Amino acid sequence: MLEIITSINGTINSFVWGPVMLTLLVGTGIYLTIKTGFIQVKWFGYIMKNTVGSLFAKDKKDEDRGSNLTPFQAVTTALAGTVGTGNVAGVTGAIFVGGPGAVFWMWVSAFFGMCTKYAEIALAMKYRITDEKGVHKGGPMYYIENGLGKNWKWLAVIFAILGGLASFGIGNIAQASEIAGAMKGLVGLNPLITGIMLAIVVAFVTIGGVQRIGQVTSYMVPFMAIFYIAAGIIVIIMRIGDIPAVLLNIITSAFSFEAVGGGVFGYAIMVAMKQGFARGVFSNEAGLGSAPIAHAASSEKDPCKQAIWGVFEVFIDTIVICSITAFTVLLSGIELGSEALGAYASKGAAAVYAFNSVLPGTLGGLIIQISLLFFALSTILSWAYYGERCWGYLTNNNKLFDKIYKVIFIAVCVVGATGSGTLMWDISDTLNGMMAIPNLIALLLLSGVVCSMTKDYFKDKK
Repeated sequence: MLEIITSINGTINSFVWGPVMLTLLVGTGIYLTIKTGFIQVKWFGYIMKNTVGSLFAKDKKDEDRGSNLTPFQAVTTALAGTVGTGNVAGVTGAIFVGGPGAVFWMWVSAFFGMCTKYAEIALAMKYRITDEKGVHKGGPMYYIENGLGKNWKWLAVIFAILGGLASFGIGNIAQASEIAGAMKGLVGLNPLITGIMLAIVVAFVTIGGVQRIGQVTSYMVPFMAIFYIAAGIIVIIMRIGDIPAVLLNIITSAFSFEAVGGGVFGYAIMVAMKQGFARGVFSNEAGLGSAPIAHAASSEKDPCKQAIWGVFEVFIDTIVICSITAFTVLLSGIELGSEALGAYASKGAAAVYAFNSVLPGTLGGLIIQISLLFFALSTILSWAYYGERCWGYLTNNNKLFDKIYKVIFIAVCVVGATGSGTLMWDISDTLNGMMAIPNLIALLLLSGVVCSMTKDYFKDKK
């Protein structure tokens, strides 16, 4: 029975993360980029100044957010779910299989993904609802139903079901497994004990609601990002003389039409593109519809003002963090290729070897394990909220079901930490990718609304 399920999931997964869907994902980004006038280029300086730059403004004031998140907390909650194991293991695997050229195509997907995520957040903010307690709730399921009309509610339901199911797998089991592995590697802790401790932490944070999740991620995300980025910069500085050669290798490999392993002419570029696009989209989640759920909880009133954080989000996730992983792997000089990857226990182990080959002793492994620990924990906290909102939409925000969901989600932390969860991870990976289908349909149909909002927002900006 398991073999049948594995086979069926493999077939669906090959389509979801295959050429057709990846083309649709990146193509939607290209379409939105053109329609909005390349805002990620034209307004890049303005966006950086008014997102991350605003955090250092002397006259910054804390507005009354009620029961919602501050704009920054909404961003860190979204980044917590976005920056994860894919930034390390996923990028490493893409380079081994697709070669250095995969990095270039990962950058391309991120460039257009900036506009896709901007559009998602803008729509989530515009069509969100506010309950009787003043709490904002939104995401693709709401902008599908409220933006496209009641006749499209079925599509919103499909998204919510996929998102709700994915929260248990890719948002919990897969991450809990990574945490258990990291804790065992760091201090030799038994996976069961790790699972119980994790369940307690997740219970403490999630029972406090979205505000507590936002408070925790607002501290955790900057720390884990700075920690990993700082480690990567050290690696780059230590091999700074090799950077020009690595960059040249990335560009030339991206457009290599040579046959690989006896394959057809041009096979190399196709593999590099597929790996780069897939890992880029999987990492920054532009087009998948998850991050807008967190942004919709922001106390910000202007949809586009919150949406420009989406451009920053993709930039920091893929252009910065994923690139650091990529440069480290390529600067290490380790042998690439699918067969070479098979020599390691996992993609994460290959990343550890790459870091260790540059840094002294086992310092690289320590950095990777600590990073994966925080990456995975932050992802669990964000997906707890994503799942809550998806199931809440399906049950009309029934309070009893909300409590049942949280109890099950907390218990699943122990399951994920003590089991391999390989099949569950694969199924969740498929569900996560399938979320993009209803979301992309809505983005394309509501692109006119996005353009109108964008034009109004930027018309008086300098």
